[in-house]
Amino acid sequence: MSNHSDDELEGIPPPTIHNGDPESTIKIMLATDNHIGYNERDPIRGQDSINAFKEILQLAVKHDVDFILLAGDLFHENRPSRDCLYQVMALLREYTLGDRPIQIELLSDPNDGKAAGYSFPAINYEDPNLNIAIPVFSIHGNHDDPQGAGPEGALCALDMLSVTGLINYMGKIDLPLNDAEAQNTGIAIRPVLLRKGNTRLGLYGVGNVKDQRMHFELRSNRVRMYMPKDKDDWFNILLIHQNRVAHGPQQSVPEGMFDDSIDLIVWGHEHDCRIIPEPVAGKRYYITQPGSSVATSLADGESLEKHVALLTIHGKEFQLTPIPLRGVRPFVIDDVNLAEAAEKEGFDLNDKIEIAKYLKNKVNELIDKANEQWDERNARAIAEGEPELPRPLPLVRLKVDTTDVSEMSNPVRFGQEFQGRLANPRDVLTFHRSKKSATRGTKVKADQPELSIDDPELSVAEKLSKVRVQTLVREYLAAQELQLLGEVGMSDAIEMFVDKDDPHAIQTHVSTALRSLMKGVQANGAEVDPENIGDIVEKVREEQEQNYKERREEKPSKGKGKAKTADESDASMDSMMMDVDGGGSDFEMSDEPAPKKGRAKAAPKKTAAASKKAPARGKAKAKAKVVSDDDDDEEEDQDEIEEEPAPPKRTNRAAVLSSHQTDACSQSSKKAPAKAPARKAATSKAANVNTGRCDEGET
Repeated sequence: MSNHSDDELEGIPPPTIHNGDPESTIKIMLATDNHIGYNERDPIRGQDSINAFKEILQLAVKHDVDFILLAGDLFHENRPSRDCLYQVMALLREYTLGDRPIQIELLSDPNDGKAAGYSFPAINYEDPNLNIAIPVFSIHGNHDDPQGAGPEGALCALDMLSVTGLINYMGKIDLPLNDAEAQNTGIAIRPVLLRKGNTRLGLYGVGNVKDQRMHFELRSNRVRMYMPKDKDDWFNILLIHQNRVAHGPQQSVPEGMFDDSIDLIVWGHEHDCRIIPEPVAGKRYYITQPGSSVATSLADGESLEKHVALLTIHGKEFQLTPIPLRGVRPFVIDDVNLAEAAEKEGFDLNDKIEIAKYLKNKVNELIDKANEQWDERNARAIAEGEPELPRPLPLVRLKVDTTDVSEMSNPVRFGQEFQGRLANPRDVLTFHRSKKSATRGTKVKADQPELSIDDPELSVAEKLSKVRVQTLVREYLAAQELQLLGEVGMSDAIEMFVDKDDPHAIQTHVSTALRSLMKGVQANGAEVDPENIGDIVEKVREEQEQNYKERREEKPSKGKGKAKTADESDASMDSMMMDVDGGGSDFEMSDEPAPKKGRAKAAPKKTAAASKKAPARGKAKAKAKVVSDDDDDEEEDQDEIEEEPAPPKRTNRAAVLSSHQTDACSQSSKKAPAKAPARKAATSKAANVNTGRCDEGET
């Protein structure tokens, strides 16, 4: 959450540009969380996400922006349907390709992050075979993040759009192959450096990672940003896609843990629109949260008007202009307390007909309110010379407090009367009870959920208020006396199904569990007595379930007591290690050792190996100069590193597009041999230690 209240923000003037030169002014269309493909099978709402994305592209053309910047969750699923991919590709080709000249010069290496084994660059408008009019830069979110490991995995839909030249996919980081390696691996961020006239812009992107890991990396000072030597002369934008609102211990990323060299943070993942730049106490940067462009849940935050932003940058000054999305379906939400309404309106709480009549009147009022909002949007657009749009069916959600009400009518049957007037008639109503009545003086703890289905003294509503989904699934599966599948892994599959909307999560878990069970049974011998098959299956299932539990318990325990820093409690300290102030050529290492910052309390061998395997990639042109903090550690621990066996291959999201590495530099990047000789030359060390690949002229 922001450190400033709404009243405080009202007194702070928004950032603005004074006397900007058009030749040095960069214009950017800013959007996040498009969630293309959400509810695509719905006959009414199925095209909402793609229509909103189309409007964003049209606004980019209208305002003649230099490029479009997306902060994650372009797609709603990691594996979008063919229809989604088809429409997105068609829209990008329609609105971002053309003869319009690109006025922003790329200063960083266009091949940084390109598909290994191929010649075309990672930045599409540097490819002479493509005619790009408006470049699109995007990071991945938690819905469309890369899945899998090894050469056959770690891909997402953005990789497909990147290799076709329609999108510039940034913010990719290497995936550790196991939990032990993850504890010795930091996060390295290399920028896309741009220039227009006298304005120089650095784009830093970090695709979504688990909030626990991001929190840990920031607290441990293991997030390294490769910045130009004259970083204070650049306008630096950081794109992240993480929880901003705390959902539990280490379940969010604090706002004040980023480096002061950042000027603006574009925050994705949170869907409520807080697009006006908000200052952070004790920091020089601002945060803008554009929110989603389509409502993916009927919650209060989604009812705020949807916006994108026109971001204008000149030198170190910037200005952000919110632009409402007029084509988004209107959404109105309200709540009522039936006990208070009955006292005010004079109806009986036990009369279902009277309650239904009252609720119908409330829903009709909300429908009229939503239609009025649409008419106001149309009136503003017509006044600005835009065409009138036909009125769509609105979204309405009425939250009903049923405290002291014995029985309620079916909400689905209730919504049938609004067919043709609402876009969501089946879930227009949602019921809830106050905690005091639902618990009857007994607290329902989140970590110790209750399942009082068989308690005859509780009403149906009170039973439902005490149910927890995970407990319900566990109790149900235990009652079935499962003979083949274990009960533990199902909770993780359900979490994937709910949080990521992955329709294949449960099917994948079942298939994997059955294959593993079959291998375990076959390992007991070629010939199995049919009479004893049940006992063997039960034994193998119990062993696999126990191993699964142990693997789950190991994950949180491995990080305990590691990577603690002496300055961890200093809230004002920058949590990103900056690789700056080096001399010489691009991304060149300084001859003088950089001061150590926030070193982890790990074994020397692992620490040195971790610094060598830092997932920083790419070269740059002679416009940016950076250094790393790990030079001295590489030389000090070189003898110990040579004694270590070669580490396992890392999963490079840019390199997985090709399973055959033909050049020596690609082989060096993929295998990362541990016995590489120490290089005292600054340029060589920058390439081999930080990027894991050869410099020009090396083999």
